[in-house]
Amino acid sequence: MMKQPLIILTGPTAVGKTKMSIALAKAVGGEIISADSMQVYRQMDIGSAKIRPEEMDGIRHHLIDVLDPDEAFHVVRFQEMAKAAMDQIYGRHKIPILTGGTGFYIQAVLYDIDFTENGGDSAYRRKLEGLARENGPEFLHRMLAQVDARSAEEIHAHNVKRTIRALEYFHQTGEKISEHNQEQREKESPYNFAYFVLNDERQRLYERIDRRVDEMLEEGLEEEVIRLKGRGFTRDMVSMQGLGYKEMLDYLEGNCSLEEAVTVIKRDTRHFAKRQITWFKRERDVIWLDKDKADYDEDVLLNQMLGELKRRQIV
Repeated sequence: MMKQPLIILTGPTAVGKTKMSIALAKAVGGEIISADSMQVYRQMDIGSAKIRPEEMDGIRHHLIDVLDPDEAFHVVRFQEMAKAAMDQIYGRHKIPILTGGTGFYIQAVLYDIDFTENGGDSAYRRKLEGLARENGPEFLHRMLAQVDARSAEEIHAHNVKRTIRALEYFHQTGEKISEHNQEQREKESPYNFAYFVLNDERQRLYERIDRRVDEMLEEGLEEEVIRLKGRGFTRDMVSMQGLGYKEMLDYLEGNCSLEEAVTVIKRDTRHFAKRQITWFKRERDVIWLDKDKADYDEDVLLNQMLGELKRRQIV
């Protein structure tokens, strides 16, 4: 039985994936599934750098503006929603293009990772949540580093949900979740796929990130967070832990100045981009698209992708 086609276009934040994905979708008859942990939320437009309807240029997008900020969104839910979207896309004889920078989400779909092997331990989870509230997320992260150093390296110290999941898995099975995930990654993909990673020189990328943060402020990031706060969305929600949102909350709650908040957003976004690149370098079967080597010519990059897709008989 022939494998169904799947195209992935990813890369670090602010590298230019959105524009490139539209050109690719037009060229191959594709529809885009957002592999982004923030663009899924309604009302969170500026801080998530969400694509605007006019930028979609007639290309159908999935998993954008589908949840409210107080709803939980995690890798298991993403996998379920992405698979449902892919079924619809295949039903229209189109090609799904998974686009976004959340590497773990991409991996979950590409290798059909099984997350159902172990049920949760609610008592232990509540205990860990209590420890995080009392001692801060770094305390849990240090606990994780002691039992699973690789997971601690891959999971940001402030990502309490993933830290708890990793500790819970170790508690239940005595195995490291990083080793389980590695085994899952080594599975053969059920898709005929091409996995493109768009990248740029580090300094140029960092300059783009700083510029994007400045633009977010000009577009009204502060007002967006004030509105969300006014509607009862609080910092303990997964959505409000997103880059840009938690720092603006710190400023609005008087914990720092606006200038300090902006400095932290830029710094942490640069660190995030660096971690994304590290993640993609560890993935197998990726095709790097270096913007500098293509002299920043989008047609050259598009042709590079199309050539690879033809070679793999995806288009």
